[in-house]
Amino acid sequence: MAQRVQLDRETFSCSICLDLLKDPVTIPCGHSYCMSCIRAHWDGEDEKRMYSCPQCRQTFTPRPVLLKNTMLAALVEELKKTGLQAAPADHCYAGAEDVACDFCTGRKLKALKSCRFCLVSYCEQHLQPHYEVAALKKHKLMEPSRKLQENICSRHDEVMKMFCRTDQQSICYLCPVDQHKGHDTVSAAAERTERQTELERSRLNIQQRIQDREKDLKELQQEVEDICSSADEAVEHGEKTFTELIRLMKRRSSELKRQVRSQQEAEVSQVKEFQEELEQEIRELKRRDAELEELSHTEDHSQFVHSYRSLPALREDTHSSSINIRPLRHFEGVTAAVSELREKLQDALRDHWTNISLTVTQVDALLSQPEPTTRAGFLRYAQQITLDPNTAHRNLLLSKENRKVTLVIEPQSYSDHPDRFTDCLQVLSRESLTGYCYWEVEMRGGFQVAVTHRSISRDSVLGFDDKTWSLECDTKGYHFYHNNIKTPVSGPLSSRVGVYLDHRAGVLSFYSVSKTMNLLHRVQTFFTQPLHAAFWFYNSFGDSAEFINLRQSEVVSGTLG
Repeated sequence: MAQRVQLDRETFSCSICLDLLKDPVTIPCGHSYCMSCIRAHWDGEDEKRMYSCPQCRQTFTPRPVLLKNTMLAALVEELKKTGLQAAPADHCYAGAEDVACDFCTGRKLKALKSCRFCLVSYCEQHLQPHYEVAALKKHKLMEPSRKLQENICSRHDEVMKMFCRTDQQSICYLCPVDQHKGHDTVSAAAERTERQTELERSRLNIQQRIQDREKDLKELQQEVEDICSSADEAVEHGEKTFTELIRLMKRRSSELKRQVRSQQEAEVSQVKEFQEELEQEIRELKRRDAELEELSHTEDHSQFVHSYRSLPALREDTHSSSINIRPLRHFEGVTAAVSELREKLQDALRDHWTNISLTVTQVDALLSQPEPTTRAGFLRYAQQITLDPNTAHRNLLLSKENRKVTLVIEPQSYSDHPDRFTDCLQVLSRESLTGYCYWEVEMRGGFQVAVTHRSISRDSVLGFDDKTWSLECDTKGYHFYHNNIKTPVSGPLSSRVGVYLDHRAGVLSFYSVSKTMNLLHRVQTFFTQPLHAAFWFYNSFGDSAEFINLRQSEVVSGTLG
């Protein structure tokens, strides 16, 4: 009966997936397959436009149409109902990933064990003699392995039960006689014992690392949750804030409309009242003119004199001879004021939006990267920086697309702006700086290269408050300023200074850049706002500073000195 079960399974099994047929189809050569299996096989042959049978290799052109074999499907279903498909797991046929029994003929079963002495793998049926025959019971059984033949010495065709420590390879008992003569050899078991100790140490190390990584993974998962929560709060707060701003703008728009219409009504009413007075006066003057005209035609002189004397006196003219409209522009002033408000709001939105956008893109959940050790490493964080004309003192001339600034005698015709420095010879960058940034300044003369909050007072000198960090550079040397504290800085003089910022870690470093990079000064602090690059000049006209347009593709050989 068991043989018939195996025969039935083989008869009704797909030769591709080795399982009972599912939605069986029969192709033109007569072989049957699961519909999904033969479709997948033929999909891989689409490029050749020639389709073959996996068993007999007969080819078909064009691709045959697949129709379900209802009779075969019914037989498979009947086979399932009888339970014949439920063969014990140990008797399952070997698949492509399994170790097959070396004694099975035809379709092979999965191996249950491999014998180290026989160097053969056995299924449950063929393994029975190893449990029953006394001589075979002494053999060492192991989990099924594909690598049994690797234990045979290719030179002597013997099992390799020894290990050569000199050549670090497994050998048989004959190898020390010739090829490995005089070498340090031990039994494979002895070598295993020593290596087992190393293995255990390695496992302990790996297990510790697994624990550490699992802890890191848990922390990262918590970080993901925190990021998502923080992002949701930021989006919610942003939507609420912008909704309130829109509501406020609509309210102000309605209020402006009401005020303008109210003033319009009052002004129009006043003008119309004046119009009515003028119309009444015109009617009265026309009536008096008609009376005088009629009197002028009276022929009786006495009657004329009498009538003229009895005429009532003309009411005194309360208006000037002509209407003088005040040279007003009506509501054009309102339009101009609203336009000015729009421009200020646009400027504020642009400036602050840059900060907002940068704080979004520079969110960094992982630990800060270590400070680079080569100029090439710094250039990975190269930041292209330009100067903001709205902040420049009038004696600072911007050029080279606002990357260069020069101290000049002639004041520049900059427009008035609340961000402009009017007392100090200073200028800020347009870009906000967060995350990892690196930039270089080419200098001529003496000035200070600094980073600062944009909110720095416009009458404050860089380095003289707690919102700025400034390096003084001139031909004599360097000094560092912060919060009105001057610190001497030693280092090789160079016309180029590099600045590195890790905003999240609160690291700010200044370097002297030439053939090598030499650290001049490093700050470790906590930055609460986005920063801006800045310059402060002395009174030496002609001195200049320029942000170098760094490119990662440029040839770089500099190292840290």
